Amino acid sequence: MSGGLLVAGTTSDAGKSVVTAGICRWLVRQGVKVAPFKAQNMSLNSFVTREGAEIGRAQAMQAQACRVEPTALMNPVLLKPGGEQSSQVVLLGRPVGELSARGYHGGRQQKLLGTVLDCLAELRSTYDAVICEGAGSPAEINLRRTDIVNMGIARGARLPVLVVGDIDRGGVFASFFGTLALLSPEDQELVAGFLVNKFRGDVSLLEPGLDMLHGLTGRSTYGVLPFRHGLGIDEEDGLRVSLRGAVRESTVAPPVGEDVLRVAVCAVPLMSNFTDVDALAAEPGVVVRFVDRPEELTDADLVVVPGTRGTVRALEWLRERGLARALASRAAQGRPVLGICGGFQLLGEHIEDDVESRRGHVDGLGLLPVRVRFAREKTLTRPRGEALGERVEGYEIHHGVAEVTGGEPFLDGCRVGAVWGTHWHGSLESDGFRRAFLREVAAAAGRRFVPAPDTSFAALREEQLDRLGDLIEQHADTDALWRLIESGAPQGLPFIPPGAPA
Repeated sequence: MSGGLLVAGTTSDAGKSVVTAGICRWLVRQGVKVAPFKAQNMSLNSFVTREGAEIGRAQAMQAQACRVEPTALMNPVLLKPGGEQSSQVVLLGRPVGELSARGYHGGRQQKLLGTVLDCLAELRSTYDAVICEGAGSPAEINLRRTDIVNMGIARGARLPVLVVGDIDRGGVFASFFGTLALLSPEDQELVAGFLVNKFRGDVSLLEPGLDMLHGLTGRSTYGVLPFRHGLGIDEEDGLRVSLRGAVRESTVAPPVGEDVLRVAVCAVPLMSNFTDVDALAAEPGVVVRFVDRPEELTDADLVVVPGTRGTVRALEWLRERGLARALASRAAQGRPVLGICGGFQLLGEHIEDDVESRRGHVDGLGLLPVRVRFAREKTLTRPRGEALGERVEGYEIHHGVAEVTGGEPFLDGCRVGAVWGTHWHGSLESDGFRRAFLREVAAAAGRRFVPAPDTSFAALREEQLDRLGDLIEQHADTDALWRLIESGAPQGLPFIPPGAPA
């Protein structure tokens, strides 16, 4: 078998990432050597591969679904927004500069088509199948000329396309038909059919609509996936959470001790790698919420200041909203605060930034004895170490270089009283360290909280990926899906007018 498939979507957040992961896990359980691929990803949630390359966390998660190590080939282009009008461009795992949206779509993007096709070809020469994920919608007619992630890559590599629609939003039939009808005849030839995602209710009530859709388009629906709670995995579009609500992964299991532990995460601008708190939310009795007002810190046992692509901007935001004063008050009272990456940097004494914000000298919150200087070269590493008597692994993605001048050592950062700071993302996924850290937090907060002795974050992630594989195996037409991956789109699919504008 040597095949491939592009999973496109009618919209952003239609479920492309999870469907891709589910197909990958289903295939690997059939003994297929499979890899994920996304030509271009826009995300503030990223990961560092073992060779020191930065890629989207969604592709790292999909590689885990495939049971292979992630590499830069799986996500050759990563865009990291730095504001409304510009993004950092990461090419083959390394930053190559900042570009405006107009500059990128005006010429740079199309020049990368050869690079992403080469990466895909290399993966296809190594693996039995490569399951590709699109971005947004393939029918974004204003961007089709320079597209390298949807129909551009499908045309370039002759990949069959499966279009996913989120029926929970409503209007899925119109979305399927309209997506197809806004593609050129050459693009439509590769669109093999549809997959309905997040369906609630009796499938038999949906079947007449699916039959009519087939009659209108000549294309089959390859499955109807039911809505499932708790399938929280790393995505790139949006937060997966309401900024005023609990993290979706929060477990319903009761606490082991007498108390719960409340964690408030400051929803700073350009928040990056907020997936760091997923491991906290997986603990029975830990309630994690994203907050943006100082009064919401009052009953929190731990406040997390997460990573951000705009450290100075986040610092100003904290001050404008009164959260900076609330954090200082917590530190003075010995109440726990954890800063991660950009959150660690802004807890320090001052920042010299001529790279990210180009604001020069900026005073930090002064809660940790740390001075930060932004370097043009980005740090991309996978460190290992020990903290609180436990082994810890993590990954670092930052331009800021921290000079620690006091406090107790804590990973690569420091601790002063109940305030901790580190550049290490992912450290809380180390089970022993997470439990030791939560015991420290509970003691400082005066809570009779006891971490569960047997929570394994890695095992929970594997269970989630297996559940995605089960969804494909149980609710998709896997025989038809197999033929599609192996043989490509069916021949003679009809053209649906009007097609793409000239």
